[in-house]
Amino acid sequence: MSESTALRDWLAAEWHVEPAGFEVRITGQSTAGARRRNLTLEIDGGPHPGRFVATVLPTADIAILSMADEAAVRMLAREHGVPVPEVVAVCLDESVLGGQFFVSEFLDGETIPRRLLRLVADAGIGTHVVEQLGDAFGRLHAIDPAAAPAALAAPVAPVAAALDGVTAAIGQLLQPEPAFSYVLRWLRQHRPDEPSTRRVVHADVRTGNIIVDRTGLRSILDWETSKIGDPIEDLAWVCTRMWRFGEDHLAVGGLGTVDTLRDAYVGAGGTWDEERFRWWRVLVTMRWGTGLAGQAAMHLDGRFSTVVMAASGRRVAEMAYDALMLVDQA
Repeated sequence: MSESTALRDWLAAEWHVEPAGFEVRITGQSTAGARRRNLTLEIDGGPHPGRFVATVLPTADIAILSMADEAAVRMLAREHGVPVPEVVAVCLDESVLGGQFFVSEFLDGETIPRRLLRLVADAGIGTHVVEQLGDAFGRLHAIDPAAAPAALAAPVAPVAAALDGVTAAIGQLLQPEPAFSYVLRWLRQHRPDEPSTRRVVHADVRTGNIIVDRTGLRSILDWETSKIGDPIEDLAWVCTRMWRFGEDHLAVGGLGTVDTLRDAYVGAGGTWDEERFRWWRVLVTMRWGTGLAGQAAMHLDGRFSTVVMAASGRRVAEMAYDALMLVDQA
């Protein structure tokens, strides 16, 4: 049975319509980062005709959130004004498409970072997009954590949990990285107080996980890393140098300035703390460095062997350098 037919039959049952006269066509396929794939769909008939995307997790072994929990937090954010595509179906049966998946509306725009940055520069909308990101963060962080899926349960202490996480990741490196050990000592010596409030954070908003067209920000994608934590983490992560793709003078994803992000975030009701922001920038940079090393290890030991995962290993030294530079600036 083809994937189109399997998806049609499952959606027909899910939406309580007859398969006859109901058609699903797979019109394209792409990877969704290192971990997932996207199928672009045309649906005729049924309650949701139009263009959609099926986001498929190849194996539950690499899941951070279940697809059901990710879909739930996406829709929660959407309800609070965060730009997110509507989810119209969720499937946890891996036999349909070879993994858990959800189906969401298709939005036109650019996601590939270098193309996105060229579009933004050509349209002159970088500052506007950063303002929209600041507003989206403000709306997201205003959500009552009690409304979030239980799977996003808050750590008792997000700062301590982050430090414990990078400590464990350093211990699992396949080879020693002295720069990470040095930066870890700095993080421990300069750790901020735990946040007075915990909020829903996306934890992976960056160039590559957003859709932009010539009008500005269309959507924030990939909510699988969502959790309850310190909202400043979101603001620091989007400023990681790796997401600028050569536009290093524009700290927020190669799009605009930190000042613009801060002003828009505060204008949307967020609270900005400069010292916490600097600390989290160091933390997330090192965490991504160890994360890249972990992805390379997954390729090497066969858990998830792909070229993308293998190539992750070559970026580890860059992240070590970036973390050291941030410590020097701080």
